[in-house]
Amino acid sequence: MGGGQPFAGWRPWQSSHALLLIPIALIVVITVVDILVPADVHLGPLLVIAPAITASFAGPRLTGAIGLLAVAAQAYIGWHIGLLFSRNTVVQVVALAVLSSLIVFFCVVREGRERTLDQVRSVAEAAQHVLLWPIPDRIGPLRTACLYLAAQDEAEIGGDLYAATRTDGGTRVMIGDVRGKGLAAIGEAALLLGAFREAAHQHTSLPALADALDRSVDRYQAEFSEPEGEVGERFVTALLLEIPDGDHITRMTTCGHPPPLLLSPGDSVTVPSLHPAPPLGLGLMRSSHTLDVFTFEVGDTLILYTDGVIEARDQAGVFYPFAERAAQWAECNPKALLQHIRRDLLAHAGGRLGDDAALIAIHRPPTHHRDRHPGKIFHTDG
Repeated sequence: MGGGQPFAGWRPWQSSHALLLIPIALIVVITVVDILVPADVHLGPLLVIAPAITASFAGPRLTGAIGLLAVAAQAYIGWHIGLLFSRNTVVQVVALAVLSSLIVFFCVVREGRERTLDQVRSVAEAAQHVLLWPIPDRIGPLRTACLYLAAQDEAEIGGDLYAATRTDGGTRVMIGDVRGKGLAAIGEAALLLGAFREAAHQHTSLPALADALDRSVDRYQAEFSEPEGEVGERFVTALLLEIPDGDHITRMTTCGHPPPLLLSPGDSVTVPSLHPAPPLGLGLMRSSHTLDVFTFEVGDTLILYTDGVIEARDQAGVFYPFAERAAQWAECNPKALLQHIRRDLLAHAGGRLGDDAALIAIHRPPTHHRDRHPGKIFHTDG
């Protein structure tokens, strides 16, 4: 036997047609019972349930067909008891026809709104994908994976951001979090991503790159008015990372952003020490960015993340124990690692996060003729 999908060939229309058995069965049961009960008991008005149920899973055509069937059943009941043209039966038939028509009308309105929503959603998804380019599975010698969990319904991204680009002999990565919500936060995230993709190739050091990004955010905030209620509260935390191809020393500059996790074989987790500068966009003195360096060895995995991960709470208000949980999957490849974290994080938060969360997993796979050095973490001023 082939190993195809268990539900291969299943179509949504088949599901809808199968559900039609429910209103049809209701019409048959109500009609039969109404004929069998005493003449002073009238169950015919209950037939309106059939088109009402159909509208929940079918379109106006199927709903209208079930409505006609219900009206026919009501007329049959009146004919069977010999009162088809009595005032009571005529009123019931007309009332059922009117109610069924109203249900069909609302089905038409609902379908129109759903089509409009689908169009808006498709445009939004396209814009979101253009803004937040997916990081490839391989960047130079590194294996990578990324994950974005948007807290807002019907959204794929928000104010969190990440990007990676190749430079001469290495890879530069940025992850950040815009303070604020809505379109303003997305606009600022788009500006910072564009600035990083350009400036990453123009500045030789990460502190200089951080200064350039800070200037870009300052210009953006000066040119665009701040939303009401967010005056003076808009800034961006960011973490910049530079991973050379042929060196185990990795450079890092942070602007108010949480430090990465370094997972090593044997379920070992360390947090590289860093000396954070203020977030971008606060208008403070620049050139205060520090260059921290640490060892990123063969077999290690780095996890970059935003505060939506570590600030996720369960029903008791307990924060997500990120480092402890991530250590369980230190041996996994980047994609599997983030899949485990995603399931565990959502389970901890009850299925929904209170803030956007973004993660990047970067793994340095084994290469030939590479000696492993003892891990050391230190820093220098940039």
